[in-house]
Amino acid sequence: MKDFCVRMARSPIPAVTLALVVASSIWGQVFQPTKEQMLQYTAQNPFDRLPDGRPKVPDDLLVRMKEMSAEEVLGLAQRGFRNQWEAGWQVLHPQKRLIGRALTLQMMPTRPDVADTDAAARRAKNLPRMNHQTAIDMLQKGDVLVVDAAGAQFGGVIGDNLAYYIMKTTGAGFVIDGAVRDIVGLTPFTDLVGYYRAAVPPAIHDLMVTGINVPVRIGNATVMPGYVVFGDPEGVYFIPPSQLQSLIDEADVTRIHDEWTKKKFDEGKYVSSDIYSTPRDPALVKEYQDYLKGKLGAARYEEYMKRRSAQPPPAFPGGGRGGRGQ
Repeated sequence: MKDFCVRMARSPIPAVTLALVVASSIWGQVFQPTKEQMLQYTAQNPFDRLPDGRPKVPDDLLVRMKEMSAEEVLGLAQRGFRNQWEAGWQVLHPQKRLIGRALTLQMMPTRPDVADTDAAARRAKNLPRMNHQTAIDMLQKGDVLVVDAAGAQFGGVIGDNLAYYIMKTTGAGFVIDGAVRDIVGLTPFTDLVGYYRAAVPPAIHDLMVTGINVPVRIGNATVMPGYVVFGDPEGVYFIPPSQLQSLIDEADVTRIHDEWTKKKFDEGKYVSSDIYSTPRDPALVKEYQDYLKGKLGAARYEEYMKRRSAQPPPAFPGGGRGGRGQ
């Protein structure tokens, strides 16, 4: 128990509220940050907060993300957030976007010494039973359940019943770095988007809950509670709220640029390098700038130009998807 506690004490949240957990074979300790600690570790959040302290990204921004693609979020890496993308998923309904606010759940393989100690402590305090459904019960409209389930060998974290509950409660879906079950039952839920590593017959087993709304590792990505989850057919991004507004604004510019580019290609007068990504003719550059200003409106265009002047110039204003010129 000592080495377990020492390890958790060294976690990014140094003094968390402790609740001991027990449910059949899923035993362990639940570490949850206090609201004050949540504020500390998401201090750059520019938006309001949910009752549990998580950042509450406005619904209208989440709606605007429905037109975005993974390439339009590439700018995160250029801002120092290099570990926010994870690929290699199996995807439920990949034709749809997964967009919402992360509610995180951390699970670890069960250890008998930890489980037995925790079980005795809960019985002594007459505390209610808790398991991974504790986190599921906390979900709200617009949430995405994000689970570090220690891989796919520990059975399905959810099946068709809990998936249906997630769909009806959140209107969004889930990201499970582990397995699901009842995949035939999940498939008809067309309003549910989910990312998972495998679909297996057994139910969840030999896992203990070690954190709810704590930082979790999902593959190569770090996810904080309240981060915006953005999934498309290529994978999942986890976006800090502080970066969201500018990413969405840049994505609008990118789409306008791509629209203009295709219009010029439709004219049949140019080879690709005449237009994309940097026009050779100054008159074409001005034509694009006028087109962009007309689409954005004067105020948003001026804001965009100010942001652009404060950053290293891209190959071409708007830069194609992700500013990569491809």
